[in-house]
Amino acid sequence: MTITMVAEPRRASRRVRVLPRLLPLAAAMLAAAPAHAQWTVDPRVSLLETYTDNVDLRDDDLARSQWVTELRPSIAVAGQSRRLKVAAAANWHQYAYSDKSRVISPTDSRSSYSADLQGTVVDQMLYVDASANRSRSNILPFGPGVEGNPFSRDNQTDVKSWSVSPYLVRRLGRDATMQLRYTRDSVDSGERRLFGSSTGDTVMLNLASSAELRAVGWGFNYMRQDIDNRLVGESSSETVNASLRYRYSRTWTATTTAGYDRYDFEGPGPDTSGRNWSVGGIWTPSARTSVQAAIGRHLYGKTGSLSATVRARRTVWDIQYGDSITSSRSQYLLPAAVDTAAMLDRLFGSLFPDALERERAVAAYMQANGLPSSLANNINYLSNRYAREKALRASVAWRLARGTALASAYRTERRAVSDQQSDSPLLGNSLSSLNDNVRLHGGSLKYVHRLTPRAQLQTGADYRYSESLTTGIESRERLFYVRLDRDLGRHLKGSLEARRRNGGADFAGRRDYTENALTAQLFMTF
Repeated sequence: MTITMVAEPRRASRRVRVLPRLLPLAAAMLAAAPAHAQWTVDPRVSLLETYTDNVDLRDDDLARSQWVTELRPSIAVAGQSRRLKVAAAANWHQYAYSDKSRVISPTDSRSSYSADLQGTVVDQMLYVDASANRSRSNILPFGPGVEGNPFSRDNQTDVKSWSVSPYLVRRLGRDATMQLRYTRDSVDSGERRLFGSSTGDTVMLNLASSAELRAVGWGFNYMRQDIDNRLVGESSSETVNASLRYRYSRTWTATTTAGYDRYDFEGPGPDTSGRNWSVGGIWTPSARTSVQAAIGRHLYGKTGSLSATVRARRTVWDIQYGDSITSSRSQYLLPAAVDTAAMLDRLFGSLFPDALERERAVAAYMQANGLPSSLANNINYLSNRYAREKALRASVAWRLARGTALASAYRTERRAVSDQQSDSPLLGNSLSSLNDNVRLHGGSLKYVHRLTPRAQLQTGADYRYSESLTTGIESRERLFYVRLDRDLGRHLKGSLEARRRNGGADFAGRRDYTENALTAQLFMTF
């Protein structure tokens, strides 16, 4: 059951207190918020019993069976008013084993949370965004990790991050707008001796023409970021870009950009800097179709970008390609994944024209069908190095008469552009080049079929592959599962899932493994 209440500003302030280091800004914002804000609290609890014939995904000849009981309470809190929007969720997993002594590095419990805040301090002038997250992440991109081995701590750690970003928006005359944003953020890991805890300060200035209907538009962007990593020291980056667009028909627009980048990476060596440019176009034949592409050159060579979205009555297609300088740290602040909610939001657009109603429908659909928050998740891993990343992601969603299908695929390649020294604590001398050049690709397919008004069948498959292009080390994993869900009462649902997982890695000796598992679950809402 969803609990709805009217909260006074002081009570709302207590809700926001879960976001680290936000009190001064939140207090000022909430003081200006209206006294009547609607809050919803949605508590849930699950009890799961799993039998697996390979609890730690060891070599087939060393596999050990296990019964695992899991208690999984969770809570979601949301509030919205004219000046404030808050969404937060937390999950706890507690495990009990039939024979814990037979499990290598067993996980007794784990927790995760996410919280996002959007607020208006001064109407049409001063705003603030804030977030806090904690989730389990892979340490290395090789071998079983978070998705494949939830009962073990092997190759896993918790990563926490938070961000506070006040920004100023002003109109400059009739034809331009300005946004000045400051961001303070932090990324921290339980593996502090391996992955440096860091804080960052970013200043961004954006100027843009505001006359969308005119044929010529322009923009200017400046960004400077300073990062203090407690393990490897300080680094900084600075970019300046100018853009120009020309709309020469209703559906076609030409674009061009030019700028300058400067990076000061950790470790020895001079600053790295250089010019960048691109030319491209935007094609929008209808409100449902948009394709934007560009080619150009930046500091490390030729580059390109692609963003395409096609929305039909029952399908949504999305393709994204980018080429940029990034780091594991920045990926944790902006996860590299296909947002399931965003895909479903576009898919349900014709069914729920109202944005708020559609948001609630998407959230309820994801909860009811056990869909993940992202379709290609946990492709990040710990590294203290900067890298040039080429990333291609594609996804599609179908809404059928009695079901919904979601498919996604990704291919990323990271080539390190900063020195190996920063990853020495993480990899050691013998594997110092492991993160030099890493290629990842994979995909997932999920289909939910409604059997009756109270029962549905879900089936899915996942594939993941990672390769170190420098050392030749590689790993792979395949998963297939089928699950039956049935409503047992107004607030109670049960499910039965069977899965088969197999994979291998030639990391620290070849390791081929197979797991067959069966899970029964009771899921209760309040």
